Amino acid sequence: MQLTMPDEQAPRLLCVEVYGRAPLCYMTETAAALLDELARTTVFVPTTTRTREQYGRIHLPGPASRYAICANGGHILVDGVSDPDWQARVVRRIADECVSLDQVRSHVLATGDPAWLLKERVAEDLFTYLVVDRAALPEGWVKELAAWADPRGWTVSLQGRKIYAVPKPLTKSAAMAEVARRTGATRTLAAGDSLLDADLLVAADRAWRPGHGELADSGWGAPNTEVLRERGVAAGEEILRRFLRAADARPAGH
Repeated sequence: MQLTMPDEQAPRLLCVEVYGRAPLCYMTETAAALLDELARTTVFVPTTTRTREQYGRIHLPGPASRYAICANGGHILVDGVSDPDWQARVVRRIADECVSLDQVRSHVLATGDPAWLLKERVAEDLFTYLVVDRAALPEGWVKELAAWADPRGWTVSLQGRKIYAVPKPLTKSAAMAEVARRTGATRTLAAGDSLLDADLLVAADRAWRPGHGELADSGWGAPNTEVLRERGVAAGEEILRRFLRAADARPAGH
């Protein structure tokens, strides 16, 4: 949450995710009020690399979003249900353009070492991610995996303790474009802090990234993306304020 103020000045927090019967994720109460306003005045689309099950643990304030994007674009939820046509389209593209998930997993497990490879997980039968001991991870292993995966249609990214291997056609930006088409939206706004958010930010008309996260750590930027100095829950508040201001400034009818 990156709270920098004295404890007695800390903002009140609202828990929005419980995992294993314990509170896990929070937003400020101010952010909750801003998000409620945003969800009532725009087409607000939660967009995440989380699986549908993982997304289901999140309980955001405000009215339920009609659309949500899960599994890095692999699923578009419509009123909580995955759209089968979109899912089939994604699966076909991956099959046509990439080697199989089984091949990638076999290579990862054959070249990984149990000394630092703690877990290997498959998400929605679409991509895989590894949980690793960063201190023991050999320098260069991720680059070697990326070099192997790239000509086979996959991308690799290291984020904290996780290494993701994701098919190139599996993108948040493609799913966002589909939701925009269905809703008739002519202007899109996005925010994110992860390397897997980069294509989404570039594809949006306007975008923001906070002062924390993998994108900030790597110095990533794009002409349409504003870099915020706020970090943690304060960044969440500021992003919502920027969203609301940008939505209010859109031309009538858009």
